[in-house]
Amino acid sequence: MNNFGLNIWSNKNFVIEDGQIKLNYKSMPSLLQIVEEIRSNKVRGPLLLRFPHLIKRQIKTLYSYFDKAIINNNYKGSFNAVFPLKVNQFPNAIDAITSEGKEFNYGLEAGSKAELILAMSKVPSEANITVNGFKDREMITLGFIAAQCGYNITLIIEGLRELKTIIEVSKESSLKIPNIGIRVRLHSIGSGTWAKSGGMDAKFGLTSTEIIEAVTLLREANLLEYLNMIHFHIGSQMSDIAPLKKALRESGNIYAELKKMGANKLNNINIGGGLAVEYDQHTHSKSRNYSIDEFSSSVVFLLGEIMDAKDVEHPNIFTESGRFIVASHAVLITPVLELFTQDYREKLLNFKTKNPPLIEELVELNKFLNNSNCIEYLHDALDHMESLLTLFDLGYIDLQDRSNAEILVHNIIRKALYLKSANPTNELEQLQTKLQERYLINASIFQSLPDYWGLNQHFPVMPLHHLNTIPLRAASLWDITCDSDGEIGFNPEKPLYLHDVNLDKEDYFLGFFNVGAYQETLGMNHNLFTHPNEYTIKISDNSYEIINAVESKNILNILESLGYNIINISNKLKSDLSCSIFATEKEKNDTLAKLELFLKQNGYLRTTN
Repeated sequence: MNNFGLNIWSNKNFVIEDGQIKLNYKSMPSLLQIVEEIRSNKVRGPLLLRFPHLIKRQIKTLYSYFDKAIINNNYKGSFNAVFPLKVNQFPNAIDAITSEGKEFNYGLEAGSKAELILAMSKVPSEANITVNGFKDREMITLGFIAAQCGYNITLIIEGLRELKTIIEVSKESSLKIPNIGIRVRLHSIGSGTWAKSGGMDAKFGLTSTEIIEAVTLLREANLLEYLNMIHFHIGSQMSDIAPLKKALRESGNIYAELKKMGANKLNNINIGGGLAVEYDQHTHSKSRNYSIDEFSSSVVFLLGEIMDAKDVEHPNIFTESGRFIVASHAVLITPVLELFTQDYREKLLNFKTKNPPLIEELVELNKFLNNSNCIEYLHDALDHMESLLTLFDLGYIDLQDRSNAEILVHNIIRKALYLKSANPTNELEQLQTKLQERYLINASIFQSLPDYWGLNQHFPVMPLHHLNTIPLRAASLWDITCDSDGEIGFNPEKPLYLHDVNLDKEDYFLGFFNVGAYQETLGMNHNLFTHPNEYTIKISDNSYEIINAVESKNILNILESLGYNIINISNKLKSDLSCSIFATEKEKNDTLAKLELFLKQNGYLRTTN
């Protein structure tokens, strides 16, 4: 995995050149170049970089493949898409989605009152708004208000109670009636972590009996003409396409039956989301078994086949695949603060005037190790280490001797790994795994990668630089929270190897990719670490521009957001400081200034990294 699986997960969005990872777009800036420019303004801690051109690429890809499938299959309906706001509600993400999707009439999907208000304020003109999730009278009335304002909105009912409320509001108000959709509860279930979204025990949707009753209620209320959509969703991040095909057959037949029952204005079928993103870096554990081409072709072909067999007009097709649209557009960049085996550096050797014979032999092995003798010398070093540990237990050597032995053997193993990196033996691979390096990253997994902590969802990770050298250190990543779960441990099944760097001489940055979906909205303020500094990067033919900077909350803002009175906190700290004993007034003032500075900084660590 010398290229960190770039050919598997990056969709050609990134390339490696000159030992650095670069954007594969126009002027092709390197991520390291962007990071260093941001950090030149004394910004510290993790960074979240947004690339709006990747959102446009995904929207364009989705529409182009469905349009191609429609042409190839002589399909009579159109293709439409909406973005589910639950996937990422952050302003700079939504602004990029709506601006980049405007030419496609790319719409928005809301699942709460706040999201509906946001959708109404942001949706491009002529684009669709769909509303899912449980609704009360107030939320339904908001839907009527949206229709009155001219929005092309569809309220998708999750139960008969909601439909009855729609009927009541239509009778009691003079507002324009919105389009009505029905979420159907399918027998079909999806695949992967979120498969429970489908099936007869799913949280949402109407059964066959309830669907028939819904049509009766609409007809009696003279509202059947507003029924324009059926909707289903069998799970996010579908790993297998077979369940989708089954769900399409089931939902397609339900649609055709409703048309025959008199739902003449019904002309849309919403297949929900679920189009998977490739997160894995290893060929043996890919996230999906289909391509976007197969996905779109399957949907169009199967729906067309069902409608032709039932002699029903082809419906317009809607999707809500938000993860596919935004996952790739955001990259989390974290500096490495510390390597926990730095205590094995050779400069820490402290020899005595007279050392134990085995220590002297280790010195010789370390000095004269080369490609031809490294396996033999490695075996000798490991044997010597065992003997020296036994001597320590028996009291024949002291702690300094043991420290020298550990440093020498560690370095002999490391040198052997480099010498045999092109053709490692099984023994060396096992030692490589045992000789794990712990990389302390200036970030919170709970805040920035919550799906890793909660669902064991892996994300592509790689260094931004040193990519012209082979990484040999089996890596565990530790975040800066005081929680043992804040770790991405080394997994031999999905190994991550990083570089052996000297942090005293250079910075070392890691990038976490495909983090643009759900991670921000689900991120938690564990240990009161909040959303990192974020920046939007617009890339031109000759350069790039860093815009839309959003600073991470400072310490006072964090406490205020939890309901604390920050004026009281600040005054209390200043009062305590003023009452303390200082030699001079200047010392007191200097300390006060330092305290005020700390309170106005974010909570991430501010070392040289």
